[in-house]
Amino acid sequence: MSRKFAVIFEPAETNWAAYVPDLPGCITTGRTLEETELNVREAISGHLQTLHEFGEPIPEPTSVAKEIEVTPAA
Repeated sequence: MSRKFAVIFEPAETNWAAYVPDLPGCITTGRTLEETELNVREAISGHLQTLHEFGEPIPEPTSVAKEIEVTPAA
């Protein structure tokens, strides 16, 4: 069964980082945003596989990430 997890991407000084709020400890980095996206897909798959191997339940995705546009005060 396919599931969609929210992923947060953050730029660092020399690379990118990503984490999955619904999967504590599921984090990764990459040199570029594109590489980080590939890496986080692999990290999610590995995380879910490990949960399965240890007989732990796979959490349902509940987090939602949205961009909110605001006008700063003058």
